[in-house]
Amino acid sequence: MPRQKKSKEEPVTLSVQKRDIVGKKVKQLRKNALIPANIFGTGFTSISISTPFKDFIQAYKIAHETGIIYLNLDSQSIPTLIRSVQYHPVTNQILHVDFRKIDLKQKIETEVPIEIVGESVAVTQLGGVLLKQHEHLTVEALPQNIPQHITIDVARIQELGQDIKIADLPKSPDYEIKQDPETIIVSIIAHKEESITPETAVAAPEVIEKPEEEQEGETPTAPAEQAKEVKEE
Repeated sequence: MPRQKKSKEEPVTLSVQKRDIVGKKVKQLRKNALIPANIFGTGFTSISISTPFKDFIQAYKIAHETGIIYLNLDSQSIPTLIRSVQYHPVTNQILHVDFRKIDLKQKIETEVPIEIVGESVAVTQLGGVLLKQHEHLTVEALPQNIPQHITIDVARIQELGQDIKIADLPKSPDYEIKQDPETIIVSIIAHKEESITPETAVAAPEVIEKPEEEQEGETPTAPAEQAKEVKEE
């Protein structure tokens, strides 16, 4: 989904409503262009909600998983981050969304996507192959200071075999990258073609049938904790 630029002056809001429909019956919500969702958080009683599909898509284009979305529920405005979005494996339809309630004064750890920009002469002139070792980096920050993405300019790589590590990135006053500074983010290696022999051929993967679709989709098929609260030092 294309990313739109976030505006700190204009907070992202989304109207939601409580729902009593659960389980397989949520299919009716989707037929009515509504997305079933949950709000949860530390010390917060989970709430089952629904939101109009079009409204969610608009908010998601701007905020994604790193931007604050204020959920308008009754008379409340609840600050949240999107923890996970579950899609149908065939149609790619959004099945369910989990929102994580956050404290704007409490630092959290979350995953931020990496954006590769620029061109390296090691690729364009020397025929190298760029390897992206990570798709996300873990950062700690106040929710409003979480970057939309972390930009890596590969133009600085001039030779084959060179790489860019976390330690090579400029420090930010707004957030801290929590991974080992020696972690390699991208590298460029020499292009090497290998002939496939019986010894190196890969066997055809075993076909495993997928289980039936979750009743509601409240448990993602591959859950990954997007953000966790940490004590502010």
